[in-house]
Order: sequence, then C-alpha cells, then structure tokens
Amino acid sequence: MTETVAEILRAYRAGSLTPEDIVARSFARIRAHADPAIFITLREEADVREEACALSRSGDKALPLFGIPVAVKDNIDVRGLPTTAACPTFLYHPGRDATAVARLRAAGALILGKTNLDQFATGLVGVRTPYGIARNLFNEKLIPGGSSTGSALAVGAGFAPLSLGTDTAGSGRVPAAFSNIVGLKPSRGMISTAGVVPACRTLDCVSIFALTVDDAVTALKATAGPDRSDPYSRPLRWRDGGLMRKGMRLGVPTPGDRLFFGDKLSAAAYEAALARFASLGVQIVEIDIEPFYAAGRLLYEGPWVAERYLTVKALVASAPEAMHPVTRQILLAGAHGTAADTFAAFYQLEDLRRVSDHIFAGIEALVVPTAPTIYGVEEVLADPIGLNSRLGTYTNFVNLLDLCGLAVPAAMRSDGTPFGVTLLAPAGEDAALAAIGRQFHHATGLPLGALKAPQPVLA
Repeated sequence: MTETVAEILRAYRAGSLTPEDIVARSFARIRAHADPAIFITLREEADVREEACALSRSGDKALPLFGIPVAVKDNIDVRGLPTTAACPTFLYHPGRDATAVARLRAAGALILGKTNLDQFATGLVGVRTPYGIARNLFNEKLIPGGSSTGSALAVGAGFAPLSLGTDTAGSGRVPAAFSNIVGLKPSRGMISTAGVVPACRTLDCVSIFALTVDDAVTALKATAGPDRSDPYSRPLRWRDGGLMRKGMRLGVPTPGDRLFFGDKLSAAAYEAALARFASLGVQIVEIDIEPFYAAGRLLYEGPWVAERYLTVKALVASAPEAMHPVTRQILLAGAHGTAADTFAAFYQLEDLRRVSDHIFAGIEALVVPTAPTIYGVEEVLADPIGLNSRLGTYTNFVNLLDLCGLAVPAAMRSDGTPFGVTLLAPAGEDAALAAIGRQFHHATGLPLGALKAPQPVLA
C-alpha cells in the first residue's frame, strides 16, 4: 500500500510512481466516493495533472512534500480559487495564497481544491453549511464533525494524505476523531494565519490532518515559521521530543469528572486507551479537570463571541439572511456585551491559565477524549447548539489556555464508530506530543482512516 506521505515519497524516489499517478488516483477516488459535499471547489483534474507533470520534469524530489496532493479548508486563501467560508454571499477571489498554502506549494505540494466547513468555522458538527452535509465515512447517519469537515474526510477517504483545516475551539480535532485520522493543532502562532478568514483572530490556528503523526509533523515543519504579515505569528521552534519515555506522567481527569453524556462505548474506549498508555510504560496521574472546563465555558460566554462577530459584522448589516440560521444566531450574540464584561472574562482567564500552568508543572501532557460522544445528523439538526456544545467539552479550552494539541485515533468502538484521544501540553511542546502520539497510535494497530490500509512500521 502507498497511502502515507512517507510511502508516496519513497515510491517517487524509487521511480515506481509519479505525481501524475497519485493525482489520477486522487481524482478516481473522489469520483468513486461520489460525495459532492466534501469539496466546495474542486480543481479540474487536467489542471492538477499538468502541474504534476511539470513538477516531475523539473521539480526537486528532495522537497519534503514533492508531488503530495493536499486539500485546503475553504476559509484559507488559495490563489485562483474562491474563498467562501461556506457562505456564498461572502465569496471573494484572493489575489495570493495564504502563507500556509504558499509554504506547502514551496515544499512541492499539489492543491486539489477547497473543502466544506461549518460556516465561518463556527461549529464542531459539519452540518452548518449550504453546500450539503458530507457523509461520515463510517456511518452515514452520524455527523462527520466540523468545522474542518471536508478536510478531515478528504484524508480519511484517501483523496489526499494531507489537508489543512483551522482550529479555534476544536475544529481540527473533532472531525479527525470521527474520521479515524490524526489532527495536529499546533501551538498558536506556529503556523501563520495570514490569508485565513478569522473566526477568533486571537485564538485561531491552522491545523493539519494526516493519516499518521509523522506525516502531520512533516507538513508542520514545511508550513511553520514566523510571518511578518501575521501579527499573531510567534517564533516557536520545533524541538525534537525523542521517544516516549518510560515513567513519563500523563494527566487524566478523575473518574467522577469524565464527561461522556451517557455514552458508555466512548467511556469504555477511553478507559482502554489509558490502559494502553500504561502498557507502554506511562504513569497515569489523575488531575482536577474543572479549571479546564471553566476556561472552555468562557469561549461562548465571553468576549470571544464578539470577536467572531467582527468577521461577519458587515454581512449581518447588509444581508443577514445570507447566513446559516444557526451560525447567525450564535454570532449575533457577539453584538452585545460591555467592555466591563470583556475585562472580567480576561481576568478570569488569566487566573485559570495560572492554574493550568501549575497542573502542567507536574505532568508532561494531558490526555483526554477528543470528543465525549458522537451524534446523529438528525439529532444535531433538532438541537444544533446544545449538542454542539457537548462536543467541545475537551476542546474549547485549549487555545484559550495556550496549549498545543494532537488528536490521534485510539479505537474502533463495537458499533463501528472511531474513537480518539487528544494529547495536550503548553505551547512549544508540539514535538513532545508527537513523540508520544506516534507511538500510541502505532500501538493501537488501527488501519489508516477508512482505507483499511495498515499503519507503516515506525522508523
């Protein structure tokens, strides 16, 4: 099988495959899957194959992403393709690539198209879009997750071994769990957000979906780095985390504070994941999760809803009916509130950050369920805000507390639904999470995405 970035690159360098072969395979799989809701804009196959041919003739095979197809969430600018943020009235034609996309191209990547999302990246469900509800890869009655819906599905279905999403409150992690793939949410500012439609500009991250942790790291190294055009960019450097050490301490919520909303299968899958970590020599340490939950509650109660409102303020004034009704309801709440409310939320968050720092002083990382449960499409359509809120239980606090995160597959539940866990650590510890996550993922023995392909041997 040749599915991962590393496997494809080896095949290219051995001469057994060409970029044109992989592009042709990508489009053949897109046609066979026949889900028009995954991409909002899909490039013409002939155009991508022409780029692949040009790369084969004159490209440098040593490039880290030479000839690798990539899908891009449609709130990230790609030169020559419209950006919609899943709102047709908002559509515009960018004159340049987002910095992250430009760096992917410079590394040799080939862009397939722009993927569907929860409108304005507001949601974790994947159903808040006028471009159709994409199918969950494992059960069509279940939600695919969001907001980076199409980007996760494109990787899980094997259209591309890599894709870009964004993550403000879990959008780069929840759909990864529901597609049995890796979702890397880097430290804030590590990948530039220049050319990204803001959700919460102070919290937004460009995220990476991949079939393996090693592939995600390859893409992170290609896209990370300071950017003068992004005032929130930070000079965070990759520091090799080595291997997962025996005896390292992983924090977990105390049993009474683990929230699964009645989902016994997810609760059991999380217990099994912790047992697997322990079998790998990790020390499991119970911590007080409530400060993290408290930070998460601030996201949709505090000034960060007002920050989301700024992006759509002009659209609300001119054409509010152009927005998805649930998205409009959420973002209109940001038009209210006072400066005093804002500062009160900032003060509370700073208190919680100090508590978080104290907790992480005693552990190397925190391991939590990526999502506490999964819901059916009809359930979410009937209760769109309440159920969405539950899905953010273990994700909403992460960017507020300035943590990096790595979502990895953990199990296939007895009902055939994927379950994943997320590793969390303070900003700058991305490499340490990768060292833990790659070994854990490999130990699960799970196939890659929905492809039934085995994981490659760890180097």
